[in-house]
Parts: sequence; structure tokens; C-alpha cells
Amino acid sequence: MKKHHQDIRDLIYIHLNQTDQYVMSYGIEFSEFVSAFSGSLNHLLLLAHRFDDADFNMHTQLDYCPEERINKLAADDVYGYGNFCWIDFIEEEVLNELTGQEIAELLYMGHLLHHLKSPFYHKLGNRFVYLAHDDGWFNKTYYKSFKDFFHLLSEVISGKLGGLNLEKSILGFRKKRTYPQVNKEILLSLMPFIKEGMCISLRDINHQRGRIEIPIWVIGDFANMDDMVDEYEQISLKPCHAKIIFDKKTKEWKLNVI
Repeated sequence: MKKHHQDIRDLIYIHLNQTDQYVMSYGIEFSEFVSAFSGSLNHLLLLAHRFDDADFNMHTQLDYCPEERINKLAADDVYGYGNFCWIDFIEEEVLNELTGQEIAELLYMGHLLHHLKSPFYHKLGNRFVYLAHDDGWFNKTYYKSFKDFFHLLSEVISGKLGGLNLEKSILGFRKKRTYPQVNKEILLSLMPFIKEGMCISLRDINHQRGRIEIPIWVIGDFANMDDMVDEYEQISLKPCHAKIIFDKKTKEWKLNVI
């Protein structure tokens, strides 16, 4: 049984496919993606969507979201679209240069959530291809540079942690805290786990006086996220494989591989 969309917010699953340059993920939503790349995203050619404030390109017969409307799109109920797929591009003129073959490849990606040829188009100058079903539940994102992925992950972990409101003030009100980004070096050292498929669980946080420990389990390669959640629920009863630790005193992150 598919969980409600609120459930995806405190568990992150990531599996990186280096050969085909994509990451399968669960628990990272489009709004978080936009926040992480705030100000640096180009226009988005919408391959599957229900956004009602898009512009239309005659040559491709496809809608697109101009750069200045991306925040409006991110604020929409993207999860409710079902399939939500896009590829970024530099300027509208380049859309008019796409060949029939290239348009067919883009439509294939938006329909079957998989690439036919390289998902990176010189004409478009795209950094990403974003293919989601029930956004945040099943996401397959192609990255021209995995540096962008590690930037996203570092932002998402600290952002989700800040949203948990773990600490109460003296009067008992919950304090909204912000946490620094997780160091890229820590995330890069988790690369062997990420290539196997791993869960970062904010629902199993160990919150102590001087530190916050976020457990990580290596659970394998999943395309079906119902199966992934089932596997996580089993494996989370066992000791974790690693922990990302935030030291409250030094305000620094460290990694403990167990």
C-alpha cells in the first residue's frame, strides 16, 4: 500500500547509477530541488505536467516553464501531477532547433521515464533531466555533473533536519533551527553506499544533548519504492551501517562508518 505523501519527508533513499549518470531517489521533492539550486536553474521544458501557468512552444508542441516562474511551479501540488518530467534549457530559441528525432527522444523520456540516447543535449545545454512519478515518491534525475547531486543532498539533509524542530525553548515552544550543509567530503565518502542504494533516516534520529546522529542503512537497488520502504522497515530494526553526526558545540558534521 502506497504511503501518504507526508511520509516521504523524513526518509531519503538514493541509488546512484554512474554509467548512465542518474540517481534514483525517494524523499527529495521538487520544491527542495528548486531551493537547492535557487537562482541557477534555467527554463524547464515540461515533458509531463499539469502546471496551468506554462508557456507553449510551437515547434516542439510542448509547454515550458520560464525561469522566472519556477518558484510558482515549485509551490504547486507537483506530487498530485502523477508523472512530472522536465529537461532544462538555456533559451527558447534553442527549442526551435530541435530535430524530430530529438523531440521523439524527449517524448520517450517523459513517457517511459528512461533515456533512449544520451539525455544531455548540446543544443539545450541542459544540466538535468528530472523524471518523477508522484514527485518525491519515485524520482529519477540525470545529472551532467554529480557535483550538483552532492550539493542537493547536502542542502536537503540540513533542510529536513531544520524542519524537524527537535529542540524546545525554555518556555516549551519548539525552536526552528537552521543547520549548516553537510560537508561534501562526508557525502563523497559515502559514494560506495550510494552506488549500492542507501537510506538516510531522519525518522530514526538519535537526538542527544551535545549531538544529533542520523543513521544510514545500505539496502540495495530498488525501482519500486513500495518494496524499498518494506525493505527499510525490516533493515531499520538492525544496527545501521553508518551515521552522519552533527556536533552541536562545534557546529560541525562528521561521519561514523560502523
